[in-house]
Amino acid sequence: MSHTILLMQPTARHDSRSWTDFESLTECIEGVCQIFEENLKKLNPDSASITYDVQNLFDFIDRLADLSCLVWLILIYILLIA
Repeated sequence: MSHTILLMQPTARHDSRSWTDFESLTECIEGVCQIFEENLKKLNPDSASITYDVQNLFDFIDRLADLSCLVWLILIYILLIA
């Protein structure tokens, strides 16, 4: 497990900044996908189902003013001499 903090700023406005913490990098990536899907629902409120591909997700990320992940990694090195 590598605790991860997602820092996101959707627009150029400083008050749009937010952060969310996750127990792992995988959960963080899933969180970004969920934010993207929620954004799609807001843009298409009358659609019963919405389809997208990975390029749509990449375009969404590219349009964000800022997106950063802080990942806590603990590396343990053990040297055994016999």
